[in-house]
Amino acid sequence: MAFLGRRSVASGLVAAVVAVAVITIANYGLRELVPVVSTGVVYMLAVLLVSSWWGLWLGLFTGFLSAAAFNFFHIPPTGRFSIAEGENWVALAVFLVSAAVVSTLADAARTRAEEAERRSREADLAAEMARLLLSGDAVEESLRAAAQRIARTFELGSVAIELRWVDSDARRRALPLIVEGNRIGTVLVPAGTSRATLDALQDRVVPGLETLVAAVRRRDELEAQVIETKALRRSNVVKTAILRAVSHDLRSPLTAITTAAGGLTSDTLSDESRTELASVITDESARLARLVDNLLDLSQIEAGGLQPRQGWTALDEVVRAAIDAVASPPAGFDVQLDPDLPPVNADAAQLERAIANVLENETRYDGGEPVSVRARAAGRQLILRISDRGPGIARENLERIFEPFHRAPGERGAGSGLGLAIARGFLEANGGRIRAESLPGQGTSFVIQLPIPVERTRAAPAAAEERTSE
Repeated sequence: MAFLGRRSVASGLVAAVVAVAVITIANYGLRELVPVVSTGVVYMLAVLLVSSWWGLWLGLFTGFLSAAAFNFFHIPPTGRFSIAEGENWVALAVFLVSAAVVSTLADAARTRAEEAERRSREADLAAEMARLLLSGDAVEESLRAAAQRIARTFELGSVAIELRWVDSDARRRALPLIVEGNRIGTVLVPAGTSRATLDALQDRVVPGLETLVAAVRRRDELEAQVIETKALRRSNVVKTAILRAVSHDLRSPLTAITTAAGGLTSDTLSDESRTELASVITDESARLARLVDNLLDLSQIEAGGLQPRQGWTALDEVVRAAIDAVASPPAGFDVQLDPDLPPVNADAAQLERAIANVLENETRYDGGEPVSVRARAAGRQLILRISDRGPGIARENLERIFEPFHRAPGERGAGSGLGLAIARGFLEANGGRIRAESLPGQGTSFVIQLPIPVERTRAAPAAAEERTSE
C-alpha cells in the first residue's frame, strides 16, 4: 500500500528511460575494452533496478527498451533496427530471456519484501493497540489513540472506533466488531478506501481489535464488580460499627434515663435528689439526641446524600454560633478573627455543625488552656485553625481520627467517634478541607480550608451594605 503510493507507473517509466539512456552512453566507452556484444549485459542493471522497485511489467518494459537501444546504437549496422550477423540475433535473444528472468526474480523479491514490511507494520499495530487498550486509561481515549494508529498504518484520512452500532453512510464505511455473535462496536473508515485495504483491515486488524475490545469490556466489568464489592464491604463495616454504637453508646444514656426515671417515682426522694435525677434525664436525653443526629448525618454522608443549601455566609458569624452551641471549657476560648474576612458560598448550618464538632472535640483535650480559634484569608482560601494544648495525637493516627467510630486507645469522655468524621463530610460537601497537625505532648491543631469564590469581590460590598443597614 505504502509502496504503491510512492512508486507510481509514471515515475517507473521515467526511471526506465533514464537508466537505459545512461547505460547506452556508458557503453560507448566500454566498446574500447570489450566486444560490443558483451556490453549488452550492462543493461541488466537497469532491468534489475526498475523491476525491483516498480514490479514485473515495468521490468519487462525496461528489458525490451534496453534491447531496442542496444540494437539501434551498438549492434552493427548502427542507426537502424536491423542485425547484420546471426550471432548478434542469438545475443539479443539471450539478453531478452535473461531480462525476463531477472525481472521475474526481482519482482518476486520485491513482493516478499513488501509483504514482510506490511506484516511487520501490522504486528507493530497489533502490539500498539494492545498497549493502548489494556493500559488502564479511559476507554474512549484509548480507542481514539488506536484509531489514529490504524489511520497512520494504512495511510487513511481518518478512522474512528465506536462502542456501538453505526451504519455506513456516504462518507464512511462501517466495519462491525462482533464477539460471540454480538456486535460490540464499529470501525469507521473513509468511504473511498481501496478493496485491498478493506480486506487487510477485515482479515488482520478487526479480529485482533474484537478480542481487545472484548477484553477491555470484561476488565471494566471486573473493575466495577471489585468497586461494588469494596463498597459492600465498607457498608458492612459501617453497619457493624453502627450496631456496636447502638449496643454501647445508645444503651448508656438509655440506662441512665431509665434509672433516673425509676428513681423519680420513689416517695422518699428529697426535692434536691429529684432535681438531680431530672437533670440526669435532661442531660442524657440531649446526649442521646446528639448521637441519633450524628448517626443520621453519617448515613447521609456515607450514601452521598448531602445537598448543601449554599449561600453567602460570613465565617465570623458561623464561628461564633458554633462556639455558642458547645459547652465552653473551664479555660474558655481564645478567639481572634480577622475583621475583613470575605464571605464564603456555603451551607451555613452544615458549616456551623462541622466547626462545632471540631470545637467539641478540642474542649475534651484543652490541657487546662484556652482553646485557640484563629481565622484569616490567604490567597483564594479562608484558613480557620482550632488548637488545643492537650496530649497531642500520634502521627499514624492523624488520618484515622476522621474515620467513623474511631477512638484512640484509652480515650476518655463520652464521645461517639463520629464528630470529626461528620465534620469532614460536611466540609468536603461545601468544597472545603480539614486536616490535623500534631506533635505528641504539644497539642493538636485542626486546619479548615474554605474556598473563596471569585464572586466574593462583588458579594462582599453587598454584604457590608446589608450589615450597615441593619
